[in-house]
Amino acid sequence: MFLPLTSSNPNMGMVIQLEHCSGMYQQHPRLTNPLVRRTHRRKLLVAQAVPSRTQRIMESISVTSEVGGAGGAYSYNALKRLDQIWSNICSTQTVSQEPQKVVVANPGLSSDSDLAGKEVEKFDVLVCGGTLGIFIATALSAKGLRVGIVERNALQGREQEWNISRKELLELVEVGVLTYEDIERATSSKFNPNRCGFEDKGEIWVQDILNLGVSPAKLIDIVKSRFTSLGGVIFESCAVSSIRVFEDIATLQLAGGKILSCQLVLDAMGNFSPVVKQIRSGRKPDGVCLVVGTCAHGFRENSSSDVIYSSSSVEKIGDSEVHLFWEAFPAGSGPLDRTTYMFTYVQPRPGSPKLEELLESYWDLMPKYQEISLENVEIQRVIYGIFPTYRDSPLPAAFDRILQFGDASGIQSPVSFGGFGSLTRHLGRLSSGIYEAINGDFFDAESLSLLNPYMPNLSASWLFQRAMSAKQNSNVYPEFVNDLLHVNFQSMQKLGDPVLRPFLQDVIQFGALTKTLGLVMLNKPQIIPSIFKQVGVPVLLDWSGHFIMLGLYTFLSTFADPAIRPLLNSSSSKTKYVWNRRLDAWKYGSGLDYKL
Repeated sequence: MFLPLTSSNPNMGMVIQLEHCSGMYQQHPRLTNPLVRRTHRRKLLVAQAVPSRTQRIMESISVTSEVGGAGGAYSYNALKRLDQIWSNICSTQTVSQEPQKVVVANPGLSSDSDLAGKEVEKFDVLVCGGTLGIFIATALSAKGLRVGIVERNALQGREQEWNISRKELLELVEVGVLTYEDIERATSSKFNPNRCGFEDKGEIWVQDILNLGVSPAKLIDIVKSRFTSLGGVIFESCAVSSIRVFEDIATLQLAGGKILSCQLVLDAMGNFSPVVKQIRSGRKPDGVCLVVGTCAHGFRENSSSDVIYSSSSVEKIGDSEVHLFWEAFPAGSGPLDRTTYMFTYVQPRPGSPKLEELLESYWDLMPKYQEISLENVEIQRVIYGIFPTYRDSPLPAAFDRILQFGDASGIQSPVSFGGFGSLTRHLGRLSSGIYEAINGDFFDAESLSLLNPYMPNLSASWLFQRAMSAKQNSNVYPEFVNDLLHVNFQSMQKLGDPVLRPFLQDVIQFGALTKTLGLVMLNKPQIIPSIFKQVGVPVLLDWSGHFIMLGLYTFLSTFADPAIRPLLNSSSSKTKYVWNRRLDAWKYGSGLDYKL
């Protein structure tokens, strides 16, 4: 599994770095002795020449292909590039330079611009980013719209499976993206039961939660075929150079010089979308989920999964204390293959652990967690990712004719990593709303923002991420996070499936949350002071506002919606559009869209 250190190991520039440092040694008063200086040189040489365990493991694995989208890269070089991006995010309070301006607003009509007379291919909708964008593109094509996808890489899914529940896949059937047969073709593994475990505390077992392994390669290939059969057009290996917004259309300038036009641009370019960077002016995320893991062969006991497993205490990784969580799923590549994730929640600041530092700890901690020796498994691929989240999510439209979709919009829960589950949940709402906007010519930023509205249940989830993040230099006892999760899950289990199952699928509901909090306070009131210490009074006050709004949205969706909806039949198209979006916001923002 490990590669021996040889002269071919890539460490160019090592001697130059050493010689450059030797001047510093000569000037340092404690390092003037030649023997001491030579000793330090040898130590530095060894430190630079010996690769980390992570590098040795990753460079011993054959990486066949890497694709776009989160988790689509597996090589050590890609890990170092992502770690550099993460270090840049952590290093300063604000960015040193303004992000590149991808979007330019042009007053007037396109016919009065320099586009007049140029060859421009026309669409109703253009989707930038195809890995998750293919799903909304196909849903809109099924409604009769002319849709194009622009993808900077080849449009294909990654090797590593997505774990999801059948209920969420059926939502893709409802909007016409998949058939029942497609689900069976794309599903590579099925397993039950599924564990929620808390080290040294206990465990809870559930059925049919994230119990399917879906092959992204097969799934995206299926949806891609359906999209093109509906008349959709895909521009692969095409990067977007700029987006120009006119009064009548938006245009995309591709890197090769080709120009496309549309009524609406959907930005599905993920967490690091250049359009989102421009909108947020390079602002730091409020929180980040760091994920590392492996898919490996050699697990004899491999019939169940871990939806979440919480470590008993905080760990010191790099210069930070972190609380580690785990997930593990049987993989579809073979009966002995298993995917294991280790993740943590942090705030981006200098000293936050790097992904490679997390992986170095992973090699030590994973064998204990999975009760298997590292020497007895064959690592097939190493997985890693960073998932930034912002408190002001979902992101409202900042430009006319441009709307963020998927991870770019921030619609995913701040306590989950990856937005496929949230995509399936919101796809019907968004495809219907976008279709209505196109038919009504509602392309101003205010109208489009109604499609990414404030959702109190999403905002309320922020308290959970903050509570699950290890606080630096904290006066909270080290086992707090594990204790808090255990008592919450115990309470939800006592309250039954109507409370537990929505939470496990990232849906927060007012009634379920109220009951759970009440039971926690009754069962373990002594934990409440530690909650105040962990998250802080300002965060709790902010959360209280979202909790109140969650109750209000629940009331409005339950009682006001049935009274208002019949009145919309005789309303103008604009009034109907606005109120349909408000009714959707009440329903989805309260979690009442979720059905057992």
